[in-house]
Amino acid sequence: MSDLVTRLQTIFDEGHGVELPGLLTDRAFADANSRPAAVLIPVTDRPQSAGGPGAILTQRPQDMRNHPGQVAFPGGKLDAGEDAVEAALREAHEELALDPSHVRVIGATDRYHTGTGFDVTPVLGVIPPDLPLVPNPGEVESWFEVPLAMLFDRSNYTEQYTMWKGAERRYYEMHYEGYRIWGVTAAIIFNLSRRLEITESFGG
Repeated sequence: MSDLVTRLQTIFDEGHGVELPGLLTDRAFADANSRPAAVLIPVTDRPQSAGGPGAILTQRPQDMRNHPGQVAFPGGKLDAGEDAVEAALREAHEELALDPSHVRVIGATDRYHTGTGFDVTPVLGVIPPDLPLVPNPGEVESWFEVPLAMLFDRSNYTEQYTMWKGAERRYYEMHYEGYRIWGVTAAIIFNLSRRLEITESFGG
């Protein structure tokens, strides 16, 4: 087991062993019957000498029906009989050709209810750096890696408000090398960062 896996597993378990009020959610905007979904948060086991660990995100094609053009973690709806971990690994394989055998799963974190009708379970995992990822053009326009300490440093995000479905919605966003990380993806990052306080552990 690598040092990164050990460290992440320790702070993940500690961070999820306490009650944490005030987590971000769009439950107020969601339909009564949300569809279960899962995303994988793939963290690269990159040594500090090579820039340190990062997280892999994707940008969705502009012609997709749900969340076109948005930055996301690989993921999607659960198939019949799947749990969240199985779905997250399958979707990452379908979207990026990420072999599930390369993923060391740390655990599933707080579910996020989206305003578009999904009940999303984020799954944190560690992967080797520099895998030959191949984006599926039907689901992924591009992918990129963000340094973990930067991604989970909440001071890097700005708070925004917009009117949506007749009510004011708060969201967060961060820009990184031309990519806009915001909405559901940023909220998942925010919630997990509160569980882990990861920037303190990884030199942020």
